[in-house]
Formats: sequence, structure tokens, C-alpha cells
Amino acid sequence: MRILVIAPHPFYQERGTPIAVKLLVETLSEFGHNIDVLTFHEGEDINVKNVRLLRIAKPPFANNIPIGFSPKKLIADVYLTFYLSYLMLKNNYDVLHAVEESVFPAAFFNFFAKKKLIYDMDSSMADQLIEKWNGLEKISPLLNGFEHWAMKHSHAVLPVCQYLVDKVKKFDPNKKVFILEDIAFESEDKGNNENIRETMKTDKVVGLYVGNLVHYQGIDLLLESIAKLDSENFVLAIIGGKEEDIEKYKSMSEKLNISGKVYFLGPRPLSQLPFYLSQADILISPRIKGKNTPMKIYSYLASGKPVLATNIYSHTQVLTPENSYLVNPDPVSMAKGLKDLINNNELREQIGMKGKQTATENYSLNSYKEKLRKVYNYIESIL
Repeated sequence: MRILVIAPHPFYQERGTPIAVKLLVETLSEFGHNIDVLTFHEGEDINVKNVRLLRIAKPPFANNIPIGFSPKKLIADVYLTFYLSYLMLKNNYDVLHAVEESVFPAAFFNFFAKKKLIYDMDSSMADQLIEKWNGLEKISPLLNGFEHWAMKHSHAVLPVCQYLVDKVKKFDPNKKVFILEDIAFESEDKGNNENIRETMKTDKVVGLYVGNLVHYQGIDLLLESIAKLDSENFVLAIIGGKEEDIEKYKSMSEKLNISGKVYFLGPRPLSQLPFYLSQADILISPRIKGKNTPMKIYSYLASGKPVLATNIYSHTQVLTPENSYLVNPDPVSMAKGLKDLINNNELREQIGMKGKQTATENYSLNSYKEKLRKVYNYIESIL
């Protein structure tokens, strides 16, 4: 089939949704389809058979588009909408595969084009806006109504987690829904073979957090818990984050008198993620907000290392008391969880083994391919 994937973000970049889109187009290419990817002006090119990147013109005031909703992203979305209308007039696509907010212009233009439309629902736009600006709660029925409209006019919806499945089914119980979770990242790349224990000059138990340092990730909570941790046999490594965020949390660590226990290693290539995870004793996700499961959780589980995470719905759609150690999102509870894992090597091994089993059975590359194949077999059957 000829497919137009609409990716409203910088592509390719090593962050959540672009990673998922790259996996999507690589898999569709493997299936033998021809894919155009309409995306923003920013990002690295990828070289995948049968895949062509089509970038919008560079809009004014839209450099370095950040994660999440922003005025810069809105400007780029306008450019993307105009380019989308042109491509749909010019090319005879079989399928429109619309990621996140691109489903709205895609569904509108599809009134006339009459193609098969897939809504790739990586998140809820309504939820994101309300979480960012609490005042929008008053118009939540309107925001959710827009999402319902997009679902209604899609031939299939691909939610990335159970929360979004439930939301779709609440709006439209008969909608064709295929849950397509993220998967563990696989790579043999060890880069320069950096040993983080040598970097930190430690033989203590190593906790590791990987990801950006945006507030909802719970880094404040994590640092406060370490300040309350009654153990000298522990150090924390943090991989990721922008320079200004790293400086902010370094300053916080100094104020909490834990700077000797916390090491900010900065960004590392995504291709080396499994290598760094393998060096830790405990993998930590202290997130305090959100409904979607963080992409890193799948790689955390696949590593075979024990996962310590906050007991919020963002995590518990995948994590259970058997395959992880769940704690309430407060410093005292997290400090207790850390201490229990630090002092019990057998518990760490038991949780790590169960986590790896969960990832292998449910979130492997093979399972992803089979799920996506079912989606496109269905679309092909209704062409």
C-alpha cells in the first residue's frame, strides 16, 4: 500500500514519539509498503528502504521546537497542515497514518479524499492541555469533544496504553481499536565503553535514572528521597537532561547536602541505552504526573534490573508489585523503597527477573510487529 505517515514533531530526534515513529516506518517498510513521512523542518534524516521524508518549509520563530505543546509547535503545525493538503491533492495514498494532533487536519481533508485513516494516539491532547493549564478544566468537554470527533472519523485508533484504550471505548464502544505499546530499545552499541562506576569512582549500589529532567518526571521527589535515605551504600546516576535543567538540579542537590551521592552524567546516545542500564543495580522512575506509560519503562524491564517506580497510573498499566517495586509518590515512601532494594540483593534479582519476563512476553520487537501487522491487515481488508 502507499501510506502517508504524518509526524507533527522534529524527526528524527532521540525522544519519545519520534522514536516510536521511526520504529513504525521501519516496520511498515519491512512489510513491503511505500511510505511518505510528512514532518517538521527539524531533525535528522533517516535512510530506510521505501521511505521518503517530506519536510515543511522552515517557519519563522520556530527553531528548537520543545517537547509538548508550545507556540513554536503550533506554528509548525500550521505549515504542516498546508503541506498535507497539497500532498493529498497530488498523491493517491491508500492510507493516512496520522500521529497525535495531525489527525485533526487529516480527518478534515479526508472528508473529500475518502482514504483509510489511522489515528496513532500516542497521548490525549485534551489531557495534555489540561495538565499544562489547569484553568482549561472548565472547557474539558469541548477539548474531549474534539478528540471524540477525530476518533469518530478514523477507521482505526492505535492507543499506546490501556488508559487511552479506555478513553476511546468510552467515547465509541464500537470503534476498531488496536493497542500498540512502545517496546524495549535494543542495541549492541557500547560507544566508548564508559563504565559509570569508574566515572563516579564508587563500588556502592548504583541507582540510575534515564530521561529528560522536566518537572513531571519527579526529579525533585527523587532528590528529596535521597536526602531522607538512611544508607551510605548508595549513589545515584542521572543520564539525560538539558544543561539548564542539570544546573538547576545540581544546585538543589547541594542545598539538600547530597551532591556527593548524585552524579549528573548528561545526555548519552539512545543507541547505548541498554549498555548503561546493564551497569545499574536499581532503575528508577519517580514520575509524579501523566497517564501514558513512559517509553523507558519497557527498556528498564527488558534490562533484567529491578525497577523502582511511583505507584501512579502512568506506571501501573505495565508495572505490577511482581515485576517492579512500587512506592507512593512522596520522599519518605521512595526512600524506604530505595533502602529495601539496597539492602536486599535477592529481592533485586527476583524483581529484575520477573520484569525481564514481562518485557520478553509482551513488549518485544516481535510482539510489536505482530500487533502492527494485524492493524494493516485490517486496513487492507476494508480497502
